[in-house]
Amino acid sequence: MAGQKKVPMRKCVVTGEMKPKKEMVRIVRSKDGDVSIDLTGKKAGRGAYITLDKECILLAKKKNVLAHHLKAEIADTLYDELLQLAEKETAARNEQ
Repeated sequence: MAGQKKVPMRKCVVTGEMKPKKEMVRIVRSKDGDVSIDLTGKKAGRGAYITLDKECILLAKKKNVLAHHLKAEIADTLYDELLQLAEKETAARNEQ
């Protein structure tokens, strides 16, 4: 039986859209309260998925969506890192 493999779907905390896990990035809050970007999707802690899109990230920053979902303070540097990741992702898609 060579059936199709199930694609894991996740919900973006900003837009509410269900998308494939690979199209999104996970933000995780550890037990210590440290918030970081989890590119592997396997770090321990409370996670929230966000679409790697500039407008989506800026909206999350404006509305403080990640802080609400993770119940932690989110540093501006984390949003800067997310924006850089989004730009790399957009550039990679444009090359294909």
